[in-house]
Amino acid sequence: MTLALEEVSHRYVSERGDVVHALADTTVTMPEGQFVCVVGPSGCGKTTLLKVLAGFLRPTGGTASIDGRPITAPSPDRGVVFQHPNLYPWLSVRKNVELGLKFQGVPARERAARSAEQLERVGLAGFSEHRPYELSGGMQQRAQIARVLANDPGVILMDEPFGALDALTREQLQDDLLTIARERHKTIFFITHSVDEAIVLGDRVLVMSPRPGRVVLDLPVQISAHHGRQLPGEELRATAEFRALREEIAGAIVR
Repeated sequence: MTLALEEVSHRYVSERGDVVHALADTTVTMPEGQFVCVVGPSGCGKTTLLKVLAGFLRPTGGTASIDGRPITAPSPDRGVVFQHPNLYPWLSVRKNVELGLKFQGVPARERAARSAEQLERVGLAGFSEHRPYELSGGMQQRAQIARVLANDPGVILMDEPFGALDALTREQLQDDLLTIARERHKTIFFITHSVDEAIVLGDRVLVMSPRPGRVVLDLPVQISAHHGRQLPGEELRATAEFRALREEIAGAIVR
């Protein structure tokens, strides 16, 4: 599915009564199957853009669309993975994964099959009957990703999903996400504060300016062997191409 933002802007009134210009006019097209990473300083409007794409927020200017259809509300064709797992603690991991399917009226047998498939995919097959609080932070994020994948959305929107995890867990989930992106041909919009993570994961990196946020750099990630994902992370980071991209992206981020 193709995502498009056409001159999207957003203003809101703060609790103190001030008008905040969160987003300046932003026009971006994200073709089907593309992995787009977004970086920028805190408060630059990255999450506002994600909320617009998710249908959680109506922009005050411009339009957002998916396959040419205006985005006006949340929909199963767009799955959202948040920074912190929003799993229901009183439900088992399996029932958390099946919840969206249940709301859609999917029969119980099919729900069970789809949840089992996705829990196997993210390495949680042996934890389906555990409660979320019995899992580590990384495992909870895996469960959240499994829940999104079970709904089989064409688009996955991710808001710093690995930011609070330790380095080893983060790298493992990055590898898992790259495998999912390659195998399932999903359009992915991924917010991160890490320039390295953006280059490792993305086909393309967008850099946003301080508020009011706008895209100041739109850079394709072109590294030998990158798109085939042949290079392990450490080897990829050691290439001259990676270092040049990191310098260009970091230089475009205004704190």
